[in-house]
Amino acid sequence: MNAALANAADRTVQRPSGDRKTKENEPAEGRYLYAIIACPEPRKFKTRGIGERGDVVHTVNYRRLAAAVSASPIIEYENSRRNMMAHTVVLEEIMAECDILPVRFGTVATSADAIENHLLAPRYEEFNALLEDMHGRIELGLKAFWHEGAAFEEVVRENERIRKLRAALQGRSLEETYYERIQLGEEVEKAMNLIRARDEEAILSRLKPFSHKTRTNKIISDRMVLNAAFLIDRENGAAMDEAVKRLDEDFGDRLMFKYVGPVPPYNFVNIVVNWEA
Repeated sequence: MNAALANAADRTVQRPSGDRKTKENEPAEGRYLYAIIACPEPRKFKTRGIGERGDVVHTVNYRRLAAAVSASPIIEYENSRRNMMAHTVVLEEIMAECDILPVRFGTVATSADAIENHLLAPRYEEFNALLEDMHGRIELGLKAFWHEGAAFEEVVRENERIRKLRAALQGRSLEETYYERIQLGEEVEKAMNLIRARDEEAILSRLKPFSHKTRTNKIISDRMVLNAAFLIDRENGAAMDEAVKRLDEDFGDRLMFKYVGPVPPYNFVNIVVNWEA
């Protein structure tokens, strides 16, 4: 499985109070945050930090916790594919070795002291509890789509009312059948939503037994049937892979699946920092 960008990283300006510019038109140096991890000793990572400056990713430690950070100007990072990928690649290295709590994309602190005093120390118990819940677990994502025309053909085949409404339009002008076409469209949409719900339940019933937590996200296209994330124990990864493979074998004639992971568990925890609090 190929890792993919997490779908829950909104662009935000995360800047603690008191930041200053060291030179005219030049932002001050701060620390860019990637994740919170259980790590009592300082350490460094191989992947370089966001911004293409070659900054070393390292930890800011507090007791048994640490924030994975790299040096960074205190700026608002554009929510571009390049920046998102840089952020995610760092997370991928860290999560291969540690349980992580991902920090929202674009979070920058003024200093290591600010991270220790305004993030790790006051939220120490919260982060320990979240890390315990994430221990030994990974996020996997699955999207399912109907093949082009498959759902509509199924609706027409199974719904006599829609077949009659459709037949009644044949050979008549658009102006003459304007309201009837609206009615047909509403009936088709209603029927497709019922099929979508049925297919979603069929898919989830196969996968939920392997999942500690499941989250269904917004449907973003007419052909999309399911947009789900699963938090699973690492030891269930092979069983989950096999279950998705069987779904493709059983439903591949009408559904297409996009399966990704492990990915940072943004759907189940996403640390947002309010430096003003």
